[in-house]
Amino acid sequence: MRSKKWLFSIVGFLIVAVFLFPIYWMVISSLKPMSEIFGESTLFPKNVTFEAYRNIFIGSDLAIFRHFFNSLIISFGTMIGTICLAAPAAYAIARKNLKGITLFLLFILITQMFPSNMLALPLYTMFAKIGLLNSYLGVIIANMTLSLPFVILIMRTHFLTLPKALEEAAIIDGCSRWGAFLRIILPLAKSGILTCAAFSFLLAWGEFLYSLTMLSDNSKWPITLAMRQFVGQFGTNWGELMALSAVSTLPIIIIFIFTQRHIISGIADGSTK
Repeated sequence: MRSKKWLFSIVGFLIVAVFLFPIYWMVISSLKPMSEIFGESTLFPKNVTFEAYRNIFIGSDLAIFRHFFNSLIISFGTMIGTICLAAPAAYAIARKNLKGITLFLLFILITQMFPSNMLALPLYTMFAKIGLLNSYLGVIIANMTLSLPFVILIMRTHFLTLPKALEEAAIIDGCSRWGAFLRIILPLAKSGILTCAAFSFLLAWGEFLYSLTMLSDNSKWPITLAMRQFVGQFGTNWGELMALSAVSTLPIIIIFIFTQRHIISGIADGSTK
């Protein structure tokens, strides 16, 4: 029995190492001088230098803080819009015995399977007609098409775990249906909402194609699109590209540090139905 546990531990460690190795390689590449990056590959940098980080913050024409701010606007906008639309939709699906709900949920699953490059051109054509190109709002709505179906499914499952007696008691005490939803159901579903909010934020933070398609003004580019400036026709500045990639992962790490407990409990609570 003990040997079996050791075997599972070793296998788990190897799986984690495989997934974390690209991140490790990104970090050490950002700490290597350019000559060492193109020289003999080593697992540890021989000459540690922070020149790439200095260049992206001070020595280059890249307005990194502006691009970070753009990413925050798009990511928070996507997160807020997704939660505001998904929460009442998921609650209605969970509580109402609607006809054809199975087909509707199947439709949501099918839309989740559509890749972003398949939706980019139709969205571009539609947004061009209503004046949403080259705007934060257009990119936010486009990102919501990716996150909204998944979040509705997750939040519906979470609402199913909450007893109906709670909102019925609130209605008897004088709350409206919306009042019971806002005052009783949403606070109890906090872990599930935080899980979906983190997913929406991270999806929008790493999105590239919609921003590339809809933003022609580079002053509105998010950080993922700004990385293209280090990829040229005749070469790639790998040191600064890896440094910017490492810096852009910091918000993701911070989010997981502060919301890890809620994300894990939200996933566990939503898996019981």
